[in-house]
Amino acid sequence: MTELVATTTAVASLLNAEQTAKRLAISPRTLWSLTNTKEIPHLRIGRAVRYDPRDLDVWIERRKREALR
Repeated sequence: MTELVATTTAVASLLNAEQTAKRLAISPRTLWSLTNTKEIPHLRIGRAVRYDPRDLDVWIERRKREALR
């Protein structure tokens, strides 16, 4: 039962493309480009594409570190 609750909470926290583009302050088209080239972490659930905010935070931090090199 605990596993089901944790999974339900994790899925509920996933962002759709519109929410993710807004969060990153980029256009949906740019987001799709990053998604299609697998540059940004995402997950497919059937035909739906979702983004985990925790993965996005890690991705942003990694890009910041790369920019400082």
